[in-house]
Amino acid sequence: MAQVQLNNIGKTYPNGFEALHPTTFEIAEGEFCVLVGPSGCGKSTLLRMVAGLEDITAGELQIAGRVVNHIDPADRDIAMVFQNYALYPHMTVRKNIGYGLKNRGISKDEIARKVDEATAMLNLGDYLDRKPSQLSGGQRQRVAMGRAIVRDPALFLFDEPLSNLDAKLRNQMRIEIKALQRRLGVTSIYVTHDQVEAMTMADRIIVMNAGRIEQIGTPAEVYHNPASIFVASFMGAPPMNLLSASAVDGAVKLGDQTICQTQHQGPVTAGIRPEAFVLDATGPFIMDVQIVEELGAHRLLHGTLNDENVTVHIDNEVTAVAGPQRLSVRPEAVCLFNVMDGQRLSCSP
Repeated sequence: MAQVQLNNIGKTYPNGFEALHPTTFEIAEGEFCVLVGPSGCGKSTLLRMVAGLEDITAGELQIAGRVVNHIDPADRDIAMVFQNYALYPHMTVRKNIGYGLKNRGISKDEIARKVDEATAMLNLGDYLDRKPSQLSGGQRQRVAMGRAIVRDPALFLFDEPLSNLDAKLRNQMRIEIKALQRRLGVTSIYVTHDQVEAMTMADRIIVMNAGRIEQIGTPAEVYHNPASIFVASFMGAPPMNLLSASAVDGAVKLGDQTICQTQHQGPVTAGIRPEAFVLDATGPFIMDVQIVEELGAHRLLHGTLNDENVTVHIDNEVTAVAGPQRLSVRPEAVCLFNVMDGQRLSCSP
């Protein structure tokens, strides 16, 4: 296991484009840390800088207490799992997994032992003599993970490893990767654009936007206490409702109803998660429900409130139909944001 420290790490290309603004954070030994954000936010660039595949143009990177800025990738004691598997098509599963060890001069007996251990862990024992073309997408990804495991690295790096899989297989592989990381206890950095992957897999999430870190926190912290409008709108499926409100004399009003208290004055944005709305026959808000989305265990109501789009989450035993529905809001679940810079404001029920 290894602790990873990034001290003002930055990346500027020769043409002057700043892909990653100076960034500082620390990943603890054994932690599963997920970098999440939209395409172009800098998350893969940051991962590749840790891997040594991109030059670091500013700051200092430490892995296990060792500065590695100018150390070759092969000497950083890392293993990387890519989106496209990167398997050798002419080699069997056994040879794909053991090839890196062979290049390092490891004995045949030791390679065989490590390959057997990894394939048993990944349920690949029946496929050792098959080639990649004879495997499913999930099996190929397991082979790629096996190749990383046998190296016994101090740090795992995952670059969107599930992007090429269908939805059902992604769900299965999420569980398998998390369980494997727990069993091995290896520090891991995982890059994804999928906020569901981030929420379900991470010990801590690093939300990135336009080359900057928007927020670092546990999945619960990022979901319930977003630091900015960007985080509120990006994390969560469906995302947080963002509604125009005003703060006057300490009271935050949505329409003519007070939803919380704040020291801020003037226009604000109120953030309310879909589950923070409650269907209430005496509620002060009237939502015009246009679509009822059936999702089995729950329902989503889509419509408008004060002429703004709103989504409400309700349990499946609660009956709701299109048309006007009265709502109330759990005041302790309201988030408040500055309309000028999108940053979080303090508020209380």
